[in-house]
Amino acid sequence: MSTGAPDPAVLSADVGGTAIGVGVVTAAGELHFASETPTHAGGPGSVLETLLARLGETQARAAAAGLALLGCGIGVPGPVDAAAGQIGPDVPNLPGLAGCPLARLVTARIGLPTVLDNDVNALTVGEARFGVARGFRSFVLLALGTGVGGGIYLDGELVRGASGYGGELGHVTVQFEGRPCFCGSRGCLKAYVAGPDIADQAREALAVRPESQLAAMGGDPAALTARDVFAAAGAGDAVAGDVVARVCRALGAGLGGILNGLNPEAIVLTGGVAHSLDAHLDDVRGWTRRYALPGAYEAAKVILVRHTKTTAIRGPAALFFHEMDRRGRQRVRQ
Repeated sequence: MSTGAPDPAVLSADVGGTAIGVGVVTAAGELHFASETPTHAGGPGSVLETLLARLGETQARAAAAGLALLGCGIGVPGPVDAAAGQIGPDVPNLPGLAGCPLARLVTARIGLPTVLDNDVNALTVGEARFGVARGFRSFVLLALGTGVGGGIYLDGELVRGASGYGGELGHVTVQFEGRPCFCGSRGCLKAYVAGPDIADQAREALAVRPESQLAAMGGDPAALTARDVFAAAGAGDAVAGDVVARVCRALGAGLGGILNGLNPEAIVLTGGVAHSLDAHLDDVRGWTRRYALPGAYEAAKVILVRHTKTTAIRGPAALFFHEMDRRGRQRVRQ
């Protein structure tokens, strides 16, 4: 028999370098009042005030609808000290928030307990609680887009690491002395499979093989995107095909290392580049099989899932519910 009480819900924000998604998510995963705003809507350096304003507006809409808000979950790019609720020093897409005690600032503004973590960690818990990974005790999520983010979920828990760098799988080396990466290393997975790096590889190939149809796409090689490269490969262009083949092999090597090191039940791929790889998943799986130990490969599924900024809002809310559950278990053990 229903008591008539509203489902508990969480205010949730997915903060990216381009857009901020905000909404309210119930414990059942229902999304309300979803909205998307340019990250720097108020100009350079305005991200914090933009976020706080959108959270306040959405909180007011939830109150008017009678939704009972338990707290707030926020996902941001880069390493995060989740225990302190503070953004780390390495946030290339949001330099104005480096070192920011964001959870404390949000709580002070909206009066709700706030959980802060890396955006891909939030996506990972979102898939575990509401998405394709429900029922898995162990899986890894890779978000392939402008960069490569990772989330590790083992034995029902999110793995953050000793200082918040757990899941930085884009910086696993797949080729010694390979392509340079912004992190200062060479041959990182990110340097081969992130969108801007795919476009860079195509431009490098064009300098040697200008006969490619890529040269005519957009009229300016500097404007090439990863999407252009995949489109040209699909149309039979040999240069683009070689680039995509290298992407598939690098990703397969990275996935093989993940399977060997963690032996998860599944690897979930998402992000714009992952969507473009949909037609090439057999190649990715073939290279993964080559680099993985047979038992680790056979035990795992490779799953592609599509996300938008709106669907990604569920992730930080799932993170809040996950943390409340975890802290509850800790209190019981004590």
